[in-house]
Amino acid sequence: MATVSAPKQVSVKEDAEALRKACQGWGTDEKAIIAVLGHRNAAQRRQIRHVYEEIYQEDLIKRLESELSGHFEKAVYRWILDPPDRDAVLANVELKKSGNKHHVIVEISCTKNPEELLAIRRAYHARYKRSLEEEVAYHTKGDTRRLLVALVSAFRYYGEEINTTLAKSEAKKLHEAIKDKKFGNEDVIRILSTRSIAQLLATFNCYREQEGTSITKNLPKDSSDEYIAMLRMAVRCLKDPKKYFEKVLRRSIEGIGTDEDALTRVIVTRAEKDLKEIKELYHKRNNVPLDKAVDKETSGDYKDMLLTLLGNEV
Repeated sequence: MATVSAPKQVSVKEDAEALRKACQGWGTDEKAIIAVLGHRNAAQRRQIRHVYEEIYQEDLIKRLESELSGHFEKAVYRWILDPPDRDAVLANVELKKSGNKHHVIVEISCTKNPEELLAIRRAYHARYKRSLEEEVAYHTKGDTRRLLVALVSAFRYYGEEINTTLAKSEAKKLHEAIKDKKFGNEDVIRILSTRSIAQLLATFNCYREQEGTSITKNLPKDSSDEYIAMLRMAVRCLKDPKKYFEKVLRRSIEGIGTDEDALTRVIVTRAEKDLKEIKELYHKRNNVPLDKAVDKETSGDYKDMLLTLLGNEV
């Protein structure tokens, strides 16, 4: 369930005018920007952008980028984009980073339905004039490349039907590959990248019944091997996205310092989907409301934006 509170009927012209006013004169009225954008759904935000450009002959996104800064600017920028375009941007930013971590690619590939993932691939192609699959292949290598290209290329069946016999057979194949430490086995990548979510959940359940433990428990933890780390993450995202995102939030907040990129990413991308349930899970697991944790770890307009997307009045 979503946390964003958006009225059913809005005047996008009045919203566009309010945003224009917030960006004029000495200083920027950040509170006014949050008051409008923080309470509009994706369709309404798209309409506001179009009307703003028609009236003022300028791109609202570029105007906001020029007016805002820091983590607040990044949160507003990611929020105002259409969801597929936002994920395309997130994927591109991830691929440009140095190092071997490709968490966002796994998240996007394994937590979106087939139509959403297809829309992201189209948005990536339109924005960067290259395919997402091409980019992933260029920036990765070995088993990691094989896994990630297969995941981003997937168009899974999205129904609830399952084949129990197949689930038992593929659970056995996964066990044999893990037992023999053949993590890059062709069957492992094929199963994870082609089977429907319902079929995979049946396979993971069969794995637990056959082996007495979950598949993630049998995969090496804290491995320095990039492929194994991506494999574990893919299984976790496919099994239980809400549980996965709760852990990302927890890790972004706990310890010294805050991982604002991860915190912003989860709140912005899940606010119109299942953030309410992720909040409940966070509270249950950490004995602290997510709102309170965000309030403690962030500040200023950035904090107000995140709390608004979490469903709070600020």
